[in-house]
Amino acid sequence: MTQKRWTIRSENTAAAAALREALNIHPILCRILSQRGIHNFDEARDFFRPQLSQLHSPWLMKDMDKAVERVIQAITTEEKILVFGDYDVDGTTSVASMYSFLKKIHNQLDFYIPHRYREGYGVSKAGIDFAKENGFTLIISLDCGIKSVELIRYAKELSIDFVVCDHHLPDIELPPAVAILNPKQSDCPYP
Repeated sequence: MTQKRWTIRSENTAAAAALREALNIHPILCRILSQRGIHNFDEARDFFRPQLSQLHSPWLMKDMDKAVERVIQAITTEEKILVFGDYDVDGTTSVASMYSFLKKIHNQLDFYIPHRYREGYGVSKAGIDFAKENGFTLIISLDCGIKSVELIRYAKELSIDFVVCDHHLPDIELPPAVAILNPKQSDCPYP
């Protein structure tokens, strides 16, 4: 197992003091901000209160067009969509957000979060079998799937498509999904 070594960035004492004066917040927080390259009130405001206009276009993400097209197809043809995510905080939050959005426009929808001890992290065979047994033809995986090559191949054999939305590092071989949304793909132009 590789040991990770933390490297603490040096602080900009003058910037930390200026932030303390401008923001009236705890000095330790000012030090952390300065270590992150935030040196003045405007930069701190942008950090703490980001605006939608500061986000990059989602269309820069590789396969976004394919993902949107497949989801629209499923909605238009009234296919059953399964929103699948991990049981950790980013997985459950992603599932809740996606499910809440899709539920407003599509009623052939359910979600699946694998049992933490029986199925573990990520896409599971039990989840795919659940999808097949219940007539789902599209699984949108959130916070998982980038390393699930064999499981997504299994789903494909069952005529279940996958749209993978993940932020974990991909391996060289990618799963045979209809679309993979992951900015860590080497050929993804998303910043």
